[in-house]
Amino acid sequence: MAEPKIKYDRQLRIWGEQGQTALEKSSICLLNCGPTGSETLKNLVLGGVGSVTVVDGSKLELGDLGNNFMVDESSVGQSKAKTVCAFLQELNDAVKAKFIEEHPEELIESTPSFFSQFTLVVATQLVEDSMVKLDKICRDANVMLIFARSYGLTGFVRISVKEHTVIESKPDHFLDDLRLNNPWPELRRFAETIDLDVADPVAHKHTPYIIILIKMAEQWAKCHGGTLPSTREAKKEFKDLIKARMIASDEDNYKEAIEASFKVFAPRGISPHLQQIINDSFAEVNSSSSEFWVMVAALKEFISNEGGGEVPLEGSIPDMTSSTELYVNLQKIYQAKAEADFLVMEQCVRKILKKIGRDPDSISKANIKSFCKNARKVKVCRYRPIEDEFNSPILPELQKYLTDEDYCVAVGFYILLRAADRYAANYNNFPGQFDGEMDEDISRLKTIAVTLLGDLGCNGSTLTEDLINEMCRYGAAELHAVAAYVGGIASQEVIKLITRQFVPMFVVSVVLKSNRNCNGSFSFQVIS
Repeated sequence: MAEPKIKYDRQLRIWGEQGQTALEKSSICLLNCGPTGSETLKNLVLGGVGSVTVVDGSKLELGDLGNNFMVDESSVGQSKAKTVCAFLQELNDAVKAKFIEEHPEELIESTPSFFSQFTLVVATQLVEDSMVKLDKICRDANVMLIFARSYGLTGFVRISVKEHTVIESKPDHFLDDLRLNNPWPELRRFAETIDLDVADPVAHKHTPYIIILIKMAEQWAKCHGGTLPSTREAKKEFKDLIKARMIASDEDNYKEAIEASFKVFAPRGISPHLQQIINDSFAEVNSSSSEFWVMVAALKEFISNEGGGEVPLEGSIPDMTSSTELYVNLQKIYQAKAEADFLVMEQCVRKILKKIGRDPDSISKANIKSFCKNARKVKVCRYRPIEDEFNSPILPELQKYLTDEDYCVAVGFYILLRAADRYAANYNNFPGQFDGEMDEDISRLKTIAVTLLGDLGCNGSTLTEDLINEMCRYGAAELHAVAAYVGGIASQEVIKLITRQFVPMFVVSVVLKSNRNCNGSFSFQVIS
């Protein structure tokens, strides 16, 4: 086990051993191994997924040498799936790799059960009809699915799963769980033993800001009918009271207290977001409920009973100016409370598991502890079926994005990609794919795109002539630079889904501005 830890040392710092173990147990299926699919899978193989299966029935052509660095001239005429698979295996021999020489569209039609064996399917360069069919198959089999596509200087990544639950969501900014305005008895008693008016200047400047804020909040509440500052003026007055307690200009602990005073003003109890999760119908658990929802059910009980309206304490405190003795004692108090809350939660989880007919020990202590530590930050993401997105879009949002200066180009290409698929279904080739027919192709694509927008209930005039011309100019080309970018985003989303430690995006539209209008840089937007 020591070797994998060294091999994946840098990424272990990001998602830890638990996340890496999930990757190493996963099995990934790639549909179509052109540059977009190959670039996606390359990143996952280097990251240490358990196994990959490449599905592609085409042979390598000379044109493939210009956009896929995983193939070379000696491979022309050979199986594309076999060649790419061999290259990927060389990148990481710890990953099991195999290939199937079959066209994905045919496999989707003939053997839908094939996909149930995988953790996740990455489907690249599929047209709309195949996307809808595959989405139904994967949803029925509870297999995670990511669509990725590059098309000229644009592309998209689309996640489709019934539900994605995240315990370690790793938000960039989140308020420390210090309970400054709602201290539990042990913390309150400890604060009472410390005198803010101590005469010793060394002791005065080494009182941790947590204690300063708890005592000042209590003093304020006594003078204001039990309420804490809520208005701008009251908050300023509260800070001024803290400042007035300083006896020297170099007291960093009081400066820290002033800077951290906003933590006192945070509302007690749980956030509306968490309230929505614990009120979700899935929190009414049964024998088939996931570990996540069993722990949510336990959390609901904890908040209502032992927690007194609060989630289990996280148990950590930030660095601060303090004497070593006070800091260590404070740390012990927070850790003891977190451990006590965890034990209550663990008992609750075991009781619920037994009640629904499951093994009471089927959820590990480590998982329960992780849930307790991250209870305030848990997330639930649900994704509409692709068919619903295509046929019943959320019209106000779509119209807003089509007319928004920052999003209209990305959403315009999203619509035109769908129109290009309809074009291909009607004419057996993509617009602009053959020389000498550009004007006719532009006219046809415009008609199809306007019809599509009309079917969706939107105004077709929102698509500019320049955008339609650009789409035809692409000629369905899969450029390596764009494919690498789209593949990079797709592989990131795969890792988010498998490790369950990050919140994925919904739809990402990628645009590389052309030299015509241009700064030549990539941009991407979430458009769903």
